[in-house]
Amino acid sequence: MRLEGRRESTNVEDRRGKKTVAAAGGIGLGGIIIYLLISFLGGDPSAVMEQMGSTQAQTEYVDDGTDYSEVDVELMTFCKRILAGTEDVWTKEFAKMGRTYNAPKMVIFSDAVSSGCGNATSASGPFYCSADETVYLDLEFFKSMKKQIGADGDFAYAYVIAHEVGHHVQNELGILGQAHQQMAKYGRDTKQSNEISVRLELQADFFAGVWAYNDNKMFGSLEDGDIEEALNAAAKIGDDYLQKQAYGRTMPETFNHGTSAQRSRWLKKGIYTGDVSQGDTFSPAYSDL
Repeated sequence: MRLEGRRESTNVEDRRGKKTVAAAGGIGLGGIIIYLLISFLGGDPSAVMEQMGSTQAQTEYVDDGTDYSEVDVELMTFCKRILAGTEDVWTKEFAKMGRTYNAPKMVIFSDAVSSGCGNATSASGPFYCSADETVYLDLEFFKSMKKQIGADGDFAYAYVIAHEVGHHVQNELGILGQAHQQMAKYGRDTKQSNEISVRLELQADFFAGVWAYNDNKMFGSLEDGDIEEALNAAAKIGDDYLQKQAYGRTMPETFNHGTSAQRSRWLKKGIYTGDVSQGDTFSPAYSDL
């Protein structure tokens, strides 16, 4: 990606290397396990945290004086520039709809973090919390993408951020809240609830593609091979691919993010159309996604 000279978002909070010195609340071990399952690679765990009655008190952080490598510095700058790009694109897209876009915050953490949705560790992967309208990300996730899921490249990293911001876009449009209400109606871990989750995730993939199309139109950011990087990443985080890697078989009734083909298809649709109106993943029959 071409990002040189791009502005950096000021909506980023750096919590790396900071120790928690005062905290209250928490969700317990059982809650953490549920949290990790829901938020893994792109989910929004806020609804289940609300159902569990999780409460979070103010948390104070103290910097432990950690020095960061050149790679970490570059990744932090990268995240700020990508988030800034999403701010520019979605501000413009919302204006077309006669709406005002309220940009999310991003928290960069290491090892563990306290959010409005509860406590999480780096094992949860990047996630969006609608309770505090914040994207949470450990930079180590980018470093492990190639090793753990066979996906690498700056646009693949950008896709991860843009996907999480896509959930914020859903939140701003009221889609996320409505979907969570429906999921609560059906109950967690049911076929109907999982299908709603898949629709949400595929739309977030589409919104990530819409961002890419418009960011490139505004800034000329895409280079040869970038789109292939993102599509490869989308394919490597499909439910069917991950289940085959972990269990040697697929369990379609448990899918909650979409198959590799679905995720790639909706991301590609966003990249090549850049048209928000074409991202309705809720009206089509589930089998047609």
